[in-house]
Amino acid sequence: MLKNTAALILICLFCVPVTAQQLNVAKLDSFMATIVAHNKGMGSVAIARKGQVVYKKAIGYSYINDTGTNKPADVNTHYRIGSITKMFTATMIFQLIEEGKLTLKTPLSKFFPQFPNGKNITISMLLNHHSGLFNLTASPDYKTWQEKPKTQAEITNIIAKGKTSFKPGTSSEYSNSNFVLLGYIIEKIDKRSYSKSLKARVTTKAGLEDTYVGGKTDLNKNECYSYEFLGKWQQMPVTDMSIPGGAGAILSTPSDLVRFIDALFFGKLVSKTSLEHMKTMTDGYGMGMLQFPFGKKIALGHNGSIDGFMGDLGHFDDDSLTVCYITNGQLYPINSIMIGVLSICFDQPFTIPEFKTFAVKPEDLDQYTGVYSCPKFPRKITISKQNNSLTAQAEGQPSFPLEPVDQDKFRFDLGGIEMRFSPKTQNMFLKQGSAKMIFTKDNP
Repeated sequence: MLKNTAALILICLFCVPVTAQQLNVAKLDSFMATIVAHNKGMGSVAIARKGQVVYKKAIGYSYINDTGTNKPADVNTHYRIGSITKMFTATMIFQLIEEGKLTLKTPLSKFFPQFPNGKNITISMLLNHHSGLFNLTASPDYKTWQEKPKTQAEITNIIAKGKTSFKPGTSSEYSNSNFVLLGYIIEKIDKRSYSKSLKARVTTKAGLEDTYVGGKTDLNKNECYSYEFLGKWQQMPVTDMSIPGGAGAILSTPSDLVRFIDALFFGKLVSKTSLEHMKTMTDGYGMGMLQFPFGKKIALGHNGSIDGFMGDLGHFDDDSLTVCYITNGQLYPINSIMIGVLSICFDQPFTIPEFKTFAVKPEDLDQYTGVYSCPKFPRKITISKQNNSLTAQAEGQPSFPLEPVDQDKFRFDLGGIEMRFSPKTQNMFLKQGSAKMIFTKDNP
């Protein structure tokens, strides 16, 4: 649900210095238009310079149905932002610290005495993922209850009963439980809901009109669903927002998100001292922040993932540049989109992808279907035909779409996977990164 995909703006091999240039709006428009024209993704992007939004664009749909009455997304469409919520929670925690209602050394046991090692887990450890607490989204039965409402007591019980990862303060491991509990602590101190605290402490102060705690998806509020592509876009399950809470329950727009992080860095929400605490990295984690390299630059911010939504939010302090992209459906990796957007922002060499495809008759796909095995790979892979397209699924894993790119050759961009079939020999050659394996069809 709320994965720490700390590979955001992140993986980029540029080694030359980058400097902010005049924004190439035409190239940004062309890049985003190419994504949507080839059905490679849906979402929304916003770019701010010196606190002012200078570019925003939405592509794809906020709602898709089988009747063809799809609803196009616009720049005001509200997306679930997943773990970007953690930055809002951390901001409110530091406001409480500045008000003298908390300290970084306050123990978790003050609010939740039932937790293992609660006396030794501090607010600081919760903020930078050094608590060792069980990650509730790692529960084996999580998918059976993620769409059902849960009370604070039920959630805290799940976390408290889970196996701890390490002694508090001795190591680090990303856990959504840390920020779920921080959200509850805000409610206990403020004596009001997280939603009301968010409005009073952050959105009103920062002038955010499209940021709030979500509930059931409401198309009338310009909220959107998320989708995965399996021959066609199919709607993803919808997590009940009582579960992620302070770790991932917020809805927003990219424009609001760049305004939020700019307000944070420009001193409108917390003090300079608090911001420095948030920015300080320990074992790769700040206090509600992550850092991501782009060439020789470092962006500070957070990413998020929930259901099928993914988002990246990063602020380049030296350049007063902030970029956010939120997607509710992707076939082209979000990391690749962010690299493209940032390359254009910093006037770096970037070629808009052509997304060449290869036409295959639906009846010709049957020759590739079947179950394939490889001695070097622990799981069998099933190739199926669905909606006149091919899908692949390794045992125990989700299925994913295969796009034809040449004769007998298919690709899955999100996973960096390439498959080449040999119908005559009943073999399938799989390449992912540096890994290359030969699979043979079972019972051809």
